[in-house]
Amino acid sequence: MNRYKLVHVTQFSYDGPVSESYNELRLRPRHDECQSCLSFRVSTNPSARAVGHQDFFGNWVHLFHILPEHRKLRVESEAVILMHPQDPPTPSTMTLAEMDAQHDLLMDDHYDWMSASRYCPLSEGMEDLIAAAARRSDGTVYGFATAASMQIHEDFRYQQGATHVHSSVAECMETRAGVCQDFSHILITLLRTRGIPARYVSGYLVPRQTGDHQAAMERVIGGLASHAWVQAWIPGMGWIGLDPTVGEWVEAQHIRIAYGRDYGDVPPVRGVYKGHAGQSLSVDVLVRPAVDDDGAELLEETAAVPAPDPHEDVKQQQQQQQ
Repeated sequence: MNRYKLVHVTQFSYDGPVSESYNELRLRPRHDECQSCLSFRVSTNPSARAVGHQDFFGNWVHLFHILPEHRKLRVESEAVILMHPQDPPTPSTMTLAEMDAQHDLLMDDHYDWMSASRYCPLSEGMEDLIAAAARRSDGTVYGFATAASMQIHEDFRYQQGATHVHSSVAECMETRAGVCQDFSHILITLLRTRGIPARYVSGYLVPRQTGDHQAAMERVIGGLASHAWVQAWIPGMGWIGLDPTVGEWVEAQHIRIAYGRDYGDVPPVRGVYKGHAGQSLSVDVLVRPAVDDDGAELLEETAAVPAPDPHEDVKQQQQQQQ
């Protein structure tokens, strides 16, 4: 099944009245040779008109504002995505030494993806991980990148709540636990420190419909939240996807929303408001096939989550990708 319906619901609850809320969303899936965004809509309550444009990295951004006073803000996006079959990449035989000789040229072409960024400072205690990845690789750039992703998958423990949205690479390196956002930042830092262009990818993980351990883990990782992984630029191959959380190559299970230097470039929802009230955040995500096994449309079914009970306390959650 390669056609999916995606619903992402975000609700803010304020403990007092707020006004002049200005927000930007990065929720629309990318449309390219790997996937097609067949439809997309975004709605808000209180109601507002969202205006879209593409940012510097080609991601879709939707802006909206709500001027009157309000105590809740609900944002719901809905999309139908068609994933296109991709042939496995042919491994490049370029060695790390050969890539090092082209460092200046790579910097000219991929400066944003090789330089330090807010969440990915270079040489942040990466020496041991780089050495471990080099030992298990075959000396090629391709082999090193895949070995680095697997090394992080094996050395770090997936644990929700171990970190927060602003956790640093150093904090995760110390605890050896985190979520997909943390593992992606570590892998990006490692690859850039070694001179390999790397970028952060936000999106969603569609869990396998099987009963094995891998499918169960994917449901935990991608069941109710956004997902994150990494793309590395390999000479002779181009951009390849690496998922250190799942420990596998990126496949048709990975729905891409946005590219950035790190999480700071691509948060799903970001905004400001006027007022002294505190806020709590609730996020719910649903990804499922858009057609059944017989090819019948499933789009008429209720999409996301039930409309929130106005008298029910909103559960606080971290505003981060888990």
